[in-house]
Amino acid sequence: MRSYLVTGGAGFIGSNFIRHALAESNSCRIVNVDSLSYGAVPRNLADLEGNQRYRFVKGDIAHKKLVEKLLRDADVVINFAAQTHVDRSISDPESFLHSNVQGTFTLLEAARRSDLVKFVHISTDEVYGTAPGNLSFKEHDRFQTSSPYSASKAASDMFVEAYHKTYGLNTITMRCTNNFGPRQFPEKFIPKTAISALLGRKISIYGDGAQVRDWIYVEDFCKAIDLAIANGQTGATYNVSSGNELSNLHIAKLVLEILGKSVDLIEFVEDRPGHDLRYSLDSSRIREQLGWRPEHNFHEALEKTVKWYVTNETWWKPLITGQILSPAPWKQKW
Repeated sequence: MRSYLVTGGAGFIGSNFIRHALAESNSCRIVNVDSLSYGAVPRNLADLEGNQRYRFVKGDIAHKKLVEKLLRDADVVINFAAQTHVDRSISDPESFLHSNVQGTFTLLEAARRSDLVKFVHISTDEVYGTAPGNLSFKEHDRFQTSSPYSASKAASDMFVEAYHKTYGLNTITMRCTNNFGPRQFPEKFIPKTAISALLGRKISIYGDGAQVRDWIYVEDFCKAIDLAIANGQTGATYNVSSGNELSNLHIAKLVLEILGKSVDLIEFVEDRPGHDLRYSLDSSRIREQLGWRPEHNFHEALEKTVKWYVTNETWWKPLITGQILSPAPWKQKW
């Protein structure tokens, strides 16, 4: 039975991957280590308590002794653990350095001294910066980071690559576009928009709302990770994108349409510093090498996601704070 160490598994993508992996295979067991910082929602996995193939450990991946202990029984590490919200990185960059860089480094150091089979690192399209014109970034394109968040992820990506080249660690890096789906923490754009509308609050759009993102349903990304674990090339990086490039303003209007709310709820506010205009990834490598394709229709998945927030108020209400729904969270002290 293969043993996975999942870091940050109480977060949005991590918890979805754990569910996906346990459902897809009876031959894996999972240890989930998470510090339970602000973006973690432990009740996303509460129903797995008692599952003999799943165990939760509360802890910080920057703690060397804990990581070394957990790696003794792991065949594969999937590193989701990260501070991910750009607005928070502007007001509190040091915590991103600790989690995203020091945490990844500590994992890599322990991994290279272990019998680990594979180290899978979860990254982001933001390391490439703004995509010019109609071009989409390929895996070999250079980094052009614009925020402390993207800089911390780029640094961790480079450590992963270095540990493959220097120590021969079997690594894979997955760089994905914007994930969405049910149970996503309310500070992210789609849930924040839906929740604000449900509460009758203004929906704050940075600048003119023309910033373009490529949106992928979280289950499709989980399947891409699964394929990479099974068949990915050692040392490779895989861009994962769905081709759903839409502006923030367009997304907000779609959410309001699903909810039957007026576009008058939209307000335009001061843009945040270093806000990239467009993210776009060329995912031909993972499509050609591993046969991955997104399976979910964007509009159907968006409607399913928004309606989940409508019917699960008891899930998101305890997570709402003034900072999260603030029109300028990057100015807040967290």
